[in-house]
Amino acid sequence: MVNNRRRFIKNSLAVSIGFWGLQSCINATKINTNSSVKNFYGPLLDDPNGILKLPKDFSYTIISKVGEKMSDGLFTPGKPDGMATFVNADNKVVIVRNHEISFGDTANSAFGQNNELLSKVDKSNFYDFGNGNYPGLGGTTTLLYNTATKKIEQSYMSLVGTIRNCAGGPTPWNTWLTCEEDVSIANNTIEKNHGYVFEVPSVTDGKVAAPLPIKEMGRFNHEAVAVDPNTGIVYLTEDRSDGLFYRFLPKNAKNLHKGGQLQILKFIDQDAADTRNWNSFGKQNIETGKPYKVSWVNIDDVDAPEDDLRYRGYHTQKAAVFARGEGIWYGNKGVYFACTNGGSAKVGQIFKYEPSPNEGQNTEKDNPATITLFVEPNDSSIMNNADNLTIAPWGDVITAEDTEHPFLVGIRPNGELYKLAENIGYASEFAGVCFSPDGNTLFVNIQHAGLTIAINGPWKNA
Repeated sequence: MVNNRRRFIKNSLAVSIGFWGLQSCINATKINTNSSVKNFYGPLLDDPNGILKLPKDFSYTIISKVGEKMSDGLFTPGKPDGMATFVNADNKVVIVRNHEISFGDTANSAFGQNNELLSKVDKSNFYDFGNGNYPGLGGTTTLLYNTATKKIEQSYMSLVGTIRNCAGGPTPWNTWLTCEEDVSIANNTIEKNHGYVFEVPSVTDGKVAAPLPIKEMGRFNHEAVAVDPNTGIVYLTEDRSDGLFYRFLPKNAKNLHKGGQLQILKFIDQDAADTRNWNSFGKQNIETGKPYKVSWVNIDDVDAPEDDLRYRGYHTQKAAVFARGEGIWYGNKGVYFACTNGGSAKVGQIFKYEPSPNEGQNTEKDNPATITLFVEPNDSSIMNNADNLTIAPWGDVITAEDTEHPFLVGIRPNGELYKLAENIGYASEFAGVCFSPDGNTLFVNIQHAGLTIAINGPWKNA
């Protein structure tokens, strides 16, 4: 594959350049209830097709629809969610895409309303075959997209038998980590426990990936992951209103299945810090733009049959609590992640975590990592329940809102927010926002409509 670790780090450095002045301007341009949305790309224009409003000279193409037949003979599953892109040897874009489908939701299944196509995939390739009657219907699809023709050239199921694959994250070694946002327990109907992270290659060989859960990364209500390409350390969010922020120290930075140590974040100067600011009464418990020193502590029994990692972490080990940690992305030598209903107005926050120069080493306590509340508008007209997010190659943070009338919201390096796109066609969240490796195409899903869309336009500073 062309998209190797050097490309991953090169793109990360490009993001770093775009963010060189970000920290200094955060304090000068704090986002609050008096902030206004800037028209960085100009106003959003009406769409004659009634689906997506975009700025002038931008256009979109619907590249995938639920129910279409794929190359493997299965139906395109519905509820597309988190995605990432890679580039193959022919400079075509490989998209690995999640599907947040629950047990029994056959209306969105790749196998048909009555599972009539189930036999097209050998049951040994399923993580949970559900005794043939109640299989896991989530998983991932892999798409090969030609940016010149704006068409999909290949599509197939690349992970089967999992459920509610919400988000995930790309790795420097060209795989996609897909996360289950569900903690169902094996019973008389389903065969296995759920709530794990799985790994899917970014190849386009038409094969289903081995359904192997990375159990040492924890069993909880996973949302997304981000990998630091310099260390191989994985950061994980938890989609709970009382969730934690996790990191995984792998034994082998390129083979997560070799295991490692799961840890949880806590504030150095505040036990059980509550970052949600729900009861701030006009004064933030966690201040916007202020770096807080943090540390990490081990958490054990990570397979957690009682789904109690967050309870043990908060009440026993005094870890920090977050309001529905969702999308996360690496950039500027750190990670940005969204908390969908954080803030006093419960309309969302974005945090930035900056690793220690000695991240993951015994000496990191001598120069600790920090976490900063980057954005908390407390104004739904500015940002409303940020969910998935990504970082453009030139530095902007792009967030996808989880509402029935969502926008794609951009955040410039100077702290200004702007509207990039508006869903006017469907009562559905945006999901899976990510750029092509060359930065010229933005991909996004309209989840409940089952659409994957490619957006092109005059990206500034691209």
